[in-house]
Amino acid sequence: MSECCQVPIVANSAHCRLCGRKGQSVTRRTMEHLLVDSARARLEDHPYFFCATPTCPVVYFSNEADSYFCKGDVRVRVGVKETEDPVPICYCFGITEKMVRDEIAATGRTTIPDYIKAQIKSGRCACEIMNPSGRCCLGVVTGIALRLVKRSGSTRKREESIAASMPECCAVTKS
Repeated sequence: MSECCQVPIVANSAHCRLCGRKGQSVTRRTMEHLLVDSARARLEDHPYFFCATPTCPVVYFSNEADSYFCKGDVRVRVGVKETEDPVPICYCFGITEKMVRDEIAATGRTTIPDYIKAQIKSGRCACEIMNPSGRCCLGVVTGIALRLVKRSGSTRKREESIAASMPECCAVTKS
């Protein structure tokens, strides 16, 4: 098994009409699993995109359908749009930013990216239906861990602070 999950993503793009930033394509399967029932009933048969802009209330949008879904339409907290704990960063294994911060504060390092990588290799991830972006979280988690280690003032080298290397994958397969 790969060290990253393979999530099929359609290769097209659109810009969120509210914030103007480019969205990431998201599968209908992702949205069907994460939208609350009343929002899922409004889901149309058009391409949808995930808006990752932290300050934009829109989570999913379709410019073709002139349709959008906001944070309140999603069953889980959308980590990139949250400013207060708990900020989820790995939906498959229940990892929050605070868990990484606490481990770094206690030990000067974090093993969480390694833990996630091991779970992925064991085939235990379900990013496509658990993560609002529909994508693998390992790259994001590793980036957050690096930022938090740097902010902590740890004198350990990067390799000692975070054993997992930044994965090249966490990429997606195009369909």
